Amino acid sequence: MGRTYFVEEAIEQYLLDLTTKLKPCVTGLLIGQCSPQRDYVIRAVRTPPKEEQKEDHISLSKLSSLDEEWITTHASQVSRMLPGGLLVLGVFIIATPELSRDSQSALRRIIFSVEKSLTKRRLWKLGEEEVSDRAALQICSATKKVVCRTYDVQDPKSSAKPADWKYQSALSAAWLALDCTVNVNIHIPLLATSPNHDLEKNTKNGLNRWSKQIEDSVFLINGQVKDDDTELLEGQKKFKGNIQSSTQFSDVKVLTQLSQGSSPRSTATVQVCSGSINLKGAVKCRAYVHNNKPKVKEAVQALKRDIINTLSDRCEILFEDLIINEGPHKKNFEREYHVLPQRLFVPVAGSSVMLSDYKFGDEADAEIQERFVEMLDQSVQAEDIHVAEEINTVDICPVTDNVEDTQQKQVTKATLLLKLQQNMGVVIAAAVAVFASIFSFNYFSD
Repeated sequence: MGRTYFVEEAIEQYLLDLTTKLKPCVTGLLIGQCSPQRDYVIRAVRTPPKEEQKEDHISLSKLSSLDEEWITTHASQVSRMLPGGLLVLGVFIIATPELSRDSQSALRRIIFSVEKSLTKRRLWKLGEEEVSDRAALQICSATKKVVCRTYDVQDPKSSAKPADWKYQSALSAAWLALDCTVNVNIHIPLLATSPNHDLEKNTKNGLNRWSKQIEDSVFLINGQVKDDDTELLEGQKKFKGNIQSSTQFSDVKVLTQLSQGSSPRSTATVQVCSGSINLKGAVKCRAYVHNNKPKVKEAVQALKRDIINTLSDRCEILFEDLIINEGPHKKNFEREYHVLPQRLFVPVAGSSVMLSDYKFGDEADAEIQERFVEMLDQSVQAEDIHVAEEINTVDICPVTDNVEDTQQKQVTKATLLLKLQQNMGVVIAAAVAVFASIFSFNYFSD
């Protein structure tokens, strides 16, 4: 039996409008959420045209000539704008009858290309029990016939399976939201053997280690630790009346273990380093989950991935910005200070879900609005852009600490932590914010 996709009703009109375009083919992404019982599609987003394709008439003789790289790049950009719980769960093609014969083979290629790109960027992996089917939606521009199939992206030899496509009104009008602010203080050493200070690679390696700490953290939902298999809303009152009033927000606290493993003994690794990267500050994280009796483990997993994604995505955006402004071959690194982009949220009409994006301090609202139109085909009013993190002034001070003093402080700190572990077992504590509402990126070398 195939999967069932419950689809936001407004998507039907959106896709119908796309069929009226004069182009012989339109491609795009399906955005939503997977669950063990059913899948939800809350947005469909057409692929933005390339500069040379912005003419109304484009000659396309066969779908094999579609620009998969362009579609995949769009999917990567869109994935950054999705809060926890949402993902690119499929692709669609609207084609003329002449091109429809090749639609399924084109959809299959695009689905696997998109998933390969998104998987490469992630610092987490799909679990064995998670849904790995992705939707392939085919629409004939002449007959308006809709055919939905799925492919298992975990199986390269996967063949198409039929799936149901059902429209539903107010599908995500009362989804549940989980909010938390995570304080981060990550120290990433730059090994002396690392050629040319490969900052991006070293940062990703450091974030990969940090992501495992997030995976092992304890999550308090409204002050309570809940069993994974219990319902998220168990014990909470459900509101009646207006559907919008039933939207519920849960406040989440993240408690990170200071030490991994059960052994009271600790080991240290000595490495020769030529510098370090320090990530300090607080990040705003948010995840959404469907309201069809969601389990605690679904909600916590969605929030964990948002925490990991938001920090990783910001670093990617920063490095892309540095390459644009300073070039990819910068050398002679000195101490630098950068402010990572802030997170912002924008509402979706008819939904309790808000989409996400990032902005640097000098970016104007008009640039954010333009990006939403290009990436998500959504017009955004300036007053609807909600910046989740404030900007504070941070003083930049040169390194003046004596190296030996610094090493002594590190040893003392490590000794204290070890004693705490020996006397108290595994210590769980929440991180203390260094800068309550600013997120910074520091790099310095010897």
